[in-house]
Amino acid sequence: MPWKEHRRLDLKKEFVLAASSPGANVSELCRSYGVSRNNGYKWLRRYKTEGHDGLQDRSRRPRTIVGTDGEVVLRIIELRRQYSRWGPKKVRELLLRQGVSAPSVKTVGRILDRAGEPRVRPPSRRLRIVLREHEPLEVKAPNDVWTVDFKGWWRTRNGRRYEPLTVRDAFSRFVLCLEMLASMRAEVVKPVFERLFERNGLPTAIRVDNGAPFACTSAPRGLSRLSAWWTSLGIRVSFSRPAHPQDNGAHERMHADIADQLEADPASDLRSQQRAADRWRIEFNDVRPHESLRMKTPSEIYVCSRRRFRGVTVAQYPANHAIRRVDRYGCIQYLGKVVFVSSSLAGYDVSVRRKGSRVAVRFYDLTLGIFEWASAPRHHAPRLVPLAHIPRARAGA
Repeated sequence: MPWKEHRRLDLKKEFVLAASSPGANVSELCRSYGVSRNNGYKWLRRYKTEGHDGLQDRSRRPRTIVGTDGEVVLRIIELRRQYSRWGPKKVRELLLRQGVSAPSVKTVGRILDRAGEPRVRPPSRRLRIVLREHEPLEVKAPNDVWTVDFKGWWRTRNGRRYEPLTVRDAFSRFVLCLEMLASMRAEVVKPVFERLFERNGLPTAIRVDNGAPFACTSAPRGLSRLSAWWTSLGIRVSFSRPAHPQDNGAHERMHADIADQLEADPASDLRSQQRAADRWRIEFNDVRPHESLRMKTPSEIYVCSRRRFRGVTVAQYPANHAIRRVDRYGCIQYLGKVVFVSSSLAGYDVSVRRKGSRVAVRFYDLTLGIFEWASAPRHHAPRLVPLAHIPRARAGA
C-alpha cells in the first residue's frame, strides 16, 4: 500500500541522517533499524552521491541480458539429435572443440529442455530388498535365536573410535558378546563369531538387520560374505524388515541401556572401554534380575547349545543337480558359459539345474533364484601351448 512505501522511504531518510552525523556508530544503527551493514553503507553511498533521490527503491532487473545466439542453439539441438545419449556436458565440450563459443552447461541443459529434448540420466540401480515378507521366528528355548547388531559408535576420551558388536540370546536375554571392534568389516567380525561358536555352540537362527556386514541388499537372498558363512554352518539367517527396528526391539532396548550406562561415560582408551564393557556384561547377565524372566538373571536361564562348531558343513544337493564352485569373481561355469551369481559366495559350491533358457541356482537349502543362461557369455578354455614352444629341461637339472 502507498503509506507503507512512504514509511519505508522515511525510515531510510532517518537512518542516513543519523548515520551521517559526526561520531555515529553505523553498525549499532544497522542493528537498531534491523538492516544489514551492506544495505546501510549502500544507502549512505547513494545519499552522499545522489541525495534523497538515491534512497528510492530501484529495479533489480539485470542491466545487461546475455542471450545465446540462434545459430548456437540450432547447433546444440542438432548435436543432441545426432548423439541422443549425450548430456549437456558432452554437447558443450563438442561445441568447444569445434571452435564454437558455447554457453554454460546449465544453459545448454535449459536449451535442450525447452526444445523438448529430455535429459539423459543414468539408470538408477534398484536394490533388491533382502526379504519382502517378514519371517516370524519362534523362540522357545535358549539358542533358538541369537540377535546380532552393532551399537552406534562412540569415542573414548582419547578420541579413538570403535564399533561395539552386540550378540544376545533372544530367549534368556543373555548377552553373549559386547566387543569393541576397530571396524565393521567381515574379516574383523568373523573371528569374534568363531570364538563365540566354539564357546557357546551354534544357534538355530540369527536375526540381523539389512546393514553391512550382515546383509548385501544387491545379492540374491541378501547374503553377504558373513551371512553366507553362517548359512554354510547350518544356521538360518533371518533379516528384519527394512526401516523396522521394532523387529529387533528387545535388542534395541538393550542398546539403550548400553548408551545410558557406558556411552554416557566413555573410558580413557580402548582397553579400558573393553574392560568396562566386560563388567557391564557380567552385571547384566549374573546380577541384574529381569522382570520378563520372573526376576531371574539371564545366566540362570541360558545354557550352551548342543550343536557344536565343526566348521563348514558339506551341502547335500539333489542327485539331478550339477555342482559348481563359485570363483573369486562370483561366477560359475555351466555348459560352456559363465553365469554371475554373487561375489559373496566365492569359494562355495552351489547346485545348478537348467530350466529352458535359464538356470536355477541353490545354495545349501536356499533357492538363490533363476539366472539367465542364454545371454550369458561363453567360457573360453585356455589355449593349449604347442610342445615346440615349451623349453626343454637341461640335462642334469
